[in-house]
Amino acid sequence: MRYKGIIFDFNGTLYWDSAKHKETWRQYSKKLRGTPFSDDEMLKYMFGRTNEQIIKYAIGKQPTPEMVEKYGQEKEALYRKMALEDTETFHLAKGAESFLDFLKENNIPRTIATMSDKTNVDFYIEHFHLDKWFDIDRIVYSDGIIPGKPAPDIYEIAAKKLGLLPSECIVVEDAISGIDSAKDAGIGKIIAICSEESPELYKNISCVTGIINDFDEFDKSLFEIQTKSLV
Repeated sequence: MRYKGIIFDFNGTLYWDSAKHKETWRQYSKKLRGTPFSDDEMLKYMFGRTNEQIIKYAIGKQPTPEMVEKYGQEKEALYRKMALEDTETFHLAKGAESFLDFLKENNIPRTIATMSDKTNVDFYIEHFHLDKWFDIDRIVYSDGIIPGKPAPDIYEIAAKKLGLLPSECIVVEDAISGIDSAKDAGIGKIIAICSEESPELYKNISCVTGIINDFDEFDKSLFEIQTKSLV
């Protein structure tokens, strides 16, 4: 089976920033409930979720819009500061740029589907020059309307923006909630990237049919590439 397009999650996938999100949410979960999130809670209830979902889990009830805005923006500002200061890791994942060049050179439809909000997405576009590889208008992000992962909506919308059926697309994910989202959206192939977790985490997930450690390991033969005419 060959596929026509690809959709990337962003955080922990194209940019390996999971540790920074963990650290900032540890601080804010302690502020919200008195104790920081455990590693298990991070895996199950943080990655791939909206700020509203995370805050709701932390306080055990539906937060007000004012709470979501206040805590969410404070957390994201601290996260961006932390990202900029860590110059050693402030770059796209290993092999990502050459892989994105390959996709662009072969006109393979591609986009990003992230639960980051617009402020963070604009931050990534500016600092990682994502407009070099992506049509910015096709990027799908948390807008306060799209349900958070594991709901399938974000990947359904992303495939539609590419003009493809979900079954014609590959998704690259690192989070369990994102994998569940892609599965329920009917994505044709789900590839897990081991940015934070061991390959062992993904081996027993039946819908994951590929595991990579970085983008240098991505099998480019998975794509249906149109041969250019010599005429």
